[in-house]
Formats: sequence, structure tokens, C-alpha cells
Amino acid sequence: MGFFARDDDGLVKKDDDHRTGKVPPNRATWSAATRGPRSKTLKRLAIAFGVGIFIYLFIQNLPTDVPIRDRRHPTYHSLETQPITATRPGPATKLKPYRKPERPKETKPDSPKTPTAPHDYDGPIMFRKLAHTLQAISSTHGSSPINKNVLFAAASLKSASLLLPMACDMGIEARSYVHFALMGGSDIDIKALRSVNGVDESCQIIFHDARPDYAATSTTSRLGLASSRALYHINNYMHPQTILIDVSGEEEDFFLGSIRKQAPKSGIPIIELPENAHSRLGWITKLDSSSLAAWDKISVDILIHASPGTSGSLTRLLKSLSAADFSAGATPHLTIELPHDVDAGTTEFLKGFHWPPTRALNPTHTRQLTLRHRIPITRLSEEESSVRFLESFWPANPQYSHILVLSPQTQLSRSFFHYLKYVLLEYAYSTTSLIQEWDSRLLGFSLDLPTTSLNASQPFTPPTSTKYTKKKTSGEDSPFLWQSPNSNAMLYLGSKWIELHTLVSKTLELQHTANPPFFSEKEVSKRYPAWLEHALRLTRVRGYWTLYPSKSIASTLATVHNELYRAPEEYERELEKDLITADDKDEVAIGSSSRPILQQTLPPFDEMPLLLWNGNPTDLYNLDAFAADYAFDFRRAVGGCEALATEDLVPRKDIGDLFCVKE
Repeated sequence: MGFFARDDDGLVKKDDDHRTGKVPPNRATWSAATRGPRSKTLKRLAIAFGVGIFIYLFIQNLPTDVPIRDRRHPTYHSLETQPITATRPGPATKLKPYRKPERPKETKPDSPKTPTAPHDYDGPIMFRKLAHTLQAISSTHGSSPINKNVLFAAASLKSASLLLPMACDMGIEARSYVHFALMGGSDIDIKALRSVNGVDESCQIIFHDARPDYAATSTTSRLGLASSRALYHINNYMHPQTILIDVSGEEEDFFLGSIRKQAPKSGIPIIELPENAHSRLGWITKLDSSSLAAWDKISVDILIHASPGTSGSLTRLLKSLSAADFSAGATPHLTIELPHDVDAGTTEFLKGFHWPPTRALNPTHTRQLTLRHRIPITRLSEEESSVRFLESFWPANPQYSHILVLSPQTQLSRSFFHYLKYVLLEYAYSTTSLIQEWDSRLLGFSLDLPTTSLNASQPFTPPTSTKYTKKKTSGEDSPFLWQSPNSNAMLYLGSKWIELHTLVSKTLELQHTANPPFFSEKEVSKRYPAWLEHALRLTRVRGYWTLYPSKSIASTLATVHNELYRAPEEYERELEKDLITADDKDEVAIGSSSRPILQQTLPPFDEMPLLLWNGNPTDLYNLDAFAADYAFDFRRAVGGCEALATEDLVPRKDIGDLFCVKE
């Protein structure tokens, strides 16, 4: 810069020394024009050179794998459209799929050209199709907590295919309004679901699409929450008396967890159907909504009173219990009353005996076996035996807690529990039984069909029913009602057990004080335990009856092995030399199942033959008359009611009104 300055100064000096006095025009202007452009040109050249280098470097480093972008609309790439290879991990493998939360794209799994949609949508839940069907069922009286609605529900299409045949059978029976709710993430159309499973109008099933919006692309947690919310809304409109779900292993875990959590909150009983439920539990389709509502409320205890020397019989009975199918409900609690002298065979067997059986459903792994070993060495008297036996059980809830009494001589079939659950639900909890109050007369259900009367003096021949046999092809077989209780294999209702307990308590007290001659008459043979005499008095004084199976059905439920018969401990000395003749029978092989009775609709009580305690046929009118006469005699002879008028001697409330309190 200094060099150019000196040169310029010299040039200017020479011009001034030789001027002639006249200045050339625009000298100053020219001078500025010739000096300024040289400096600016150099700066511009430098800038241009730098820009050129930048452009060159930019072009050399441009990415070559960026596709041409159409800027008219925004473009979004999902995970499925990104090239992912094992040899080129990079940003593409870490991209998260983009999805607009307000409108995720659903895919159709039946289209081979459509990629599988990710299950990542977790937006608000809406049921776009459920409200329409729920609002259309007002005629089923779903607004009332007590109605005839029964709900089948599934999230898995495989579970739906298992449930729909049972739902169809129940709908055809027309004893309930049958509903089917499809939940979960399937995008199958309801019409297609019906078509694939052969469900037509004859099935009488009301379908509900209880899937949330965007179900096919929802997260598992969203589907689980949607199942809970759907059941909540369904309950508000339908109030189902029970919900039936599949637990064979085909159902979605999120669905099972949600239903098991929400159903108790909504007060809906759950019936969990195991594997092969249609063949094993098909009989539940013949029950009405009232019976099914009691499904998970019922509890059954088993009581076995073992006499001395019954090791072989007890072992056989326990083995048959272990082999039984308890898929019809919770495994019963088992109580075994052992005598003072327990033989080595029984002791050794009980060491390895597990209850419930290891294959039975027992989520809590609770041991439900109680062994009671008597302390007194002396033999029990009639009174002691009765008291000890009746004290072995007390129903926590008389309406739903029941007791199955088994003799060590009994052997049970594999499906005996299914039969008991079937008849118990139908005759103790169905709408028909409750309205007609048949349940108030029911003492219990026998699995055994005796071959003699209670006094063992004459053989017993089961009756036939003209009304019932008209509906059957066999012509003569029929269940029947009998005033006679049973000690071999019988389920006693909890409410009646309490009455029996009260009756024994009061009569034993009177026997100690007054010992009325009324008790000197013994109607039950000493071949049966002493407590059975008290049970017979209860049935006679109250007009109760026991439901006995037909001969063909009884042979598939239980067999009493009299070849190993041992008399009750309280009567053993009296019967040591007594030979069994009247009730002697060979061992009969038990059928593998009670399928015949489980495949047919149970007849109502008024279509069954009715027998008095002694085996004589009767009708309801005469049964009541005999009960009133017996109650009259009992209250005067035993209850201390001599001063009461005849019209006041009819039992009205409970068993306590048979006894009058003396001032």
C-alpha cells in the first residue's frame, strides 16, 4: 500500500509544475474514477473466489441417497418404509414410526400387500359401535339389576370360536337373553365372525361390538383398559347376571386380567370355561340366568366319617375323589373324621395324599384337607356319634354353603361333581324353583340309589313317571322325590343342615331331661349311622324331600361297595354277627361319566314321582297332610306344646317353633 502512495504523489507533483494555467475539464472526477474501481475490483475478486471454493466443496459433499421430494404435501416415513439391513446400521434403524395421534392409519391383515400396522396407538378410547346395540336392548330389562341377561365375551378370535357354539346352545334353550361382546384388537366384521362360526338367527344371540376405535393399531395397555371400560358400560345398560369367558389358553392375557378386575367391581359373577368346555360343561347352557348368577357363590364341603377297620374302603373312596373332574367349580374342602384306632394302611396312604389334587385348579395352592383324629378310646354311643358328626361342619352362608356326606363304602365317578352342580343350580337357584318355592322343600341331592328302604326290611324299587317318560325314548327311567334321607352319598343344603343341627340339639336336651316315649320308636335300621334317624325326623316334620337320580343315571354317579361293609361304630357290637342280605350287591363298575343326565334338560319337580319316607307313592297334598300330623304329634309329645290349639301347631317360621318354652 505504501508503494502505490509514493508513486501517486510523484505523478501529481509533475503535473502541477508544468501546468499552463488552464485545468483540463473533469480532472478531479477522472482521478477518482480511475483510483476507486481498482480497489473494489480486488475485493470483489476475493469474495467471488471464496464463494467459488465454498460451492465447489458443497457440491463435492452433497448426499447421493436423498430421494426427490415433492414439496406440495408433507411426507412422513414409517418404520416399515425405511431400508433396514444387517450390513448398514445407521440412522434409519433408529427411527421411530411417526403417527398422527388423531388419525392413525389402520391396516387390513387379510391384504397381503398391506404391511402390518404397529400396535402403538394410545389415544383416548371411544366405542363407536357399542352404544347403538346397548341402547337397542331395553326390552331385556337391562336397567334392572335382576334380569335374564347372560353375557359371553372374548377378545381372541380363537376364544370366540370356542364360546359361540355354547352361546348358540344357550340361546336356543330360550331361558335367558344371550349376549356376545367382542373386545380386543381384531378388525373382523361382526357379520364375518358370525358367518365363520356358523351362527345364524336361530341361535338367538345379541351381538355387541365392544372394540375401541383404532383397535387394530392400539397398544396392549389401551386394549386392556378398553376391555374394562366396555364391561363397565355394558353393565350399566345390561346388568348381566354372569359373564362367561374362555380360560383354555387361547384368550388374550390383557383381556383376562381386565375382566377379572372389572367384573367384581361391577358385581358380575365370572364363569371361567376350561379346555373342551363345550363337551365338559355343555350342561350349563340349559340353565337360566338366575342359576348361573349363583355359579361362583356356591361352596361345597365334603365330609367322610371313617369307622374302624375301613382302610381299604376309605382308600378307594379317596382315590376316586382325586380322579374326579372339578372343573365345574372350586374344589371342595375335604374333612375326614378318623376313629381312635387308625390302621397302618390308612396312615401310610394319607402321608402321600394331596388335596386338592395336583391337577385341579388351585391358584393359591391352598391345602383344603382337614384330618380329625378322635381321642376317646371307647366306642361312641348314638348320641356321641351324632354330635361328633354334625359338629364337623357349619355353613358360613346357609344360602350357598352345602355339605356332601360320603360313606367310606362309596366310590364316585369322575363326573359326579358336574351332576351335583347341575342339579343344585337348577333346583335350588333357578327362577322357576324360587318362584314356586320348590327349594324350600328340598333337603338335598342323593348320588346313590338304595336297594332297600330305611328300615332295611324290604327291597326298594324306584318308581317311574308317566309325565317324565313321555319326553324320553327309554320309557321307564325317571328321577324321583323321596322323603328318605341318605348317608352313603348325599349333598345336604346348608339351610337344612342348620335345621338338623338345631333339631338334634333340642331333642338331645329333652332326652336327658324328660326322655319322651316318642323317641323309643326307631324307624331307621342300625345298619345306618345314628344321625340319619334325626334327619328322617326333620323330613317328616317339615315335609322335606330328597332328589334321587334315575337308576341309569345313579349307576354312572356312585357305587356303594357292600362287600366291604362295616357297621357304624355305635352299632358295631350289635351287628357283629349280622349278615348282609337285603342290601347285599356285587361291585358294579362305575360309568366314566354322567353324560346322559348332562345332555338333557332336567324335569321340574311336579313331573317327578313323589314318595313318602316309607316308599309309598303320594302327592303334594297328602305329603303336607302327613307332615302336619307328624308335627302335631311331635310338638305335643316332645316340644311341650300340649296347651296350644290345633291351629297353632302348624310350623310357620323355623325348626324352633316345634318346641314350646315353658315358663
